[in-house]
Amino acid sequence: MAVEFFFISMLNGVSYGLLLFMLSSGLTLIFSMMGVLNFAHASFYMLGAYFGYTLSGSIGFWPALFIAPVLVAVLGAAFERYSLRRVHKFGHVPELLVTFGLSYLILEVVQLAWGRSTVPYGLPEALQGPLFTLYGTQFPKSRSFIMLVAVVMLVAVWLLLTRTRIGLVIQAALKNPEMVEALGHNVPRVFMLVFGGGCALAGLAGVIGGNTYVTEPAMAMAVGPIIFVVVVVGGMGSLGGAFLASILIGVIQTFAVALDHSMASGLQALGLAVGEQTFGYPVLKLTISQMAPILPYLFLVLILIFRPQGLLGKRAT
Repeated sequence: MAVEFFFISMLNGVSYGLLLFMLSSGLTLIFSMMGVLNFAHASFYMLGAYFGYTLSGSIGFWPALFIAPVLVAVLGAAFERYSLRRVHKFGHVPELLVTFGLSYLILEVVQLAWGRSTVPYGLPEALQGPLFTLYGTQFPKSRSFIMLVAVVMLVAVWLLLTRTRIGLVIQAALKNPEMVEALGHNVPRVFMLVFGGGCALAGLAGVIGGNTYVTEPAMAMAVGPIIFVVVVVGGMGSLGGAFLASILIGVIQTFAVALDHSMASGLQALGLAVGEQTFGYPVLKLTISQMAPILPYLFLVLILIFRPQGLLGKRAT
């Protein structure tokens, strides 16, 4: 049924998009505060999943849900304090290189500690099974939990940045760090806390995403490029833009994966007379689901052509 397909695909797309937002929000905060594109951000997502897996086996999933992001935050803050801060004065290229190197270091450590295969990180009993059945199709509790955690996280971050003293200091340090430091605030410490907090958001996404999808050493490489697509499409440094871009990309990719029609049949449905051997190549024989992995990058190219500042980004002056 078309109605069943639409609603289930929409729910799956929104849940996937909210998971992407949990990842991209931390990267967006780090970039807006420090001007650093953290290439190791997806690696902290992977660490969150593995920490969640290990802690779940000893103390249970629900304590691990809170402890694992804290451990990731401590590692992120330590990296900023003892490594990234030392190269910050040399410009963006050394920053990119040191975070790029960190991503490979984390990958090797994960493979040494947990192996190269998928680990059996299962869902807790409370999140197993369907939440409801719609038109004969079940929607799992795990995806619903991802949506709930992402919305709570969004509200918490917004309240922190707009309704608390530390949030006001963070926003002031973003716009005028010299003045904030002159008023007696420790700006480097603020940067360290923001970097650790951004890593904690990635770790939280790993804890709830690792058992919903899969926990393996390749998981960081799988989501890493998509995170940067989200940040650029939404607008560099725009938290609202990251949210909008995450939902759009999640919904578009989910609908595309579910469509098993060829490109030729899709164009013919639009009234275009094309054959599957157009231009002498069987390109149009590809199904839309086969094209799904490249759609976010196609979206990125179109955004860079027609709106380089992103959906909600501000044009550079």
